Amino acid sequence: MTDPNARFDGSIPRIYDRHLGPLLFEPYARDLVSRLPVPAPPRVLEIACGTGIVTAALCSTLPAHTELVATDLNEAMIALARNRLEGAPNLTWRTADASALPFQDAEFDLVVCQFGLMFFPDKLAAVREFRRVLRRSGRLLLNVWDSLAENPIGRIAHETISSFFPGNPPDFFQVPFGLADRSLLGRLIRDGGFEEVRLEVVSIEGTSESAGHAAYGLLHGNPMSAALRERGVSDSGPLVEALTAALAAAGGSAPLRLPMRAIVIEGRAV
Repeated sequence: MTDPNARFDGSIPRIYDRHLGPLLFEPYARDLVSRLPVPAPPRVLEIACGTGIVTAALCSTLPAHTELVATDLNEAMIALARNRLEGAPNLTWRTADASALPFQDAEFDLVVCQFGLMFFPDKLAAVREFRRVLRRSGRLLLNVWDSLAENPIGRIAHETISSFFPGNPPDFFQVPFGLADRSLLGRLIRDGGFEEVRLEVVSIEGTSESAGHAAYGLLHGNPMSAALRERGVSDSGPLVEALTAALAAAGGSAPLRLPMRAIVIEGRAV
């Protein structure tokens, strides 16, 4: 892995899961699993499973006979996810690069990916891999964040942090919120080998126990923490305070409530 914006290791998985999971990822995990095809597919592959938030939702929703394989490029994320779901039946974990999946052609009936596509260096190669491992007429179900302009949590974090480094602002938040062009997304999925491609904007209110809780996660629960160290930040206290205040001003102190917007993409393998 060469892109530092895709490196989730060290203490990041624990902070990500505790501080950002309930706020950003659990609501959209519930939305994704509500879209599972009926009848349930016999073999499901999850890409970029992270700390297992969508994996847990899949395990709770899919019938016991469905085989689920959950993958991520970051072993530290999988370790936390594996601990979360220890003993889950018919669940297998694999460390895998989305652009070079370690599976045979047509092994799966459904591929699921929550908020992972934005981090893949070669997005078309990844989508083509999704198609390769799906049987003909298998389904793709994924989501990406809409733009920073439509997601105040990310926008406030990006603007607040950038104000501390006017000459060299970290660019991390431009990555997860940087794949919002719907026409580009549609072409990408179709060029990757899918038809009946459907895109839907999904707005959900994000809730955190407090603005400070969210601020800590936004600074330390992702590769932003490494970007801060690279800029000589040994004490993130002032940044946490500034971001807490900015988030609270927009969405309240305890709890914090702010709107979020994502794009859900569905397609059928040609």
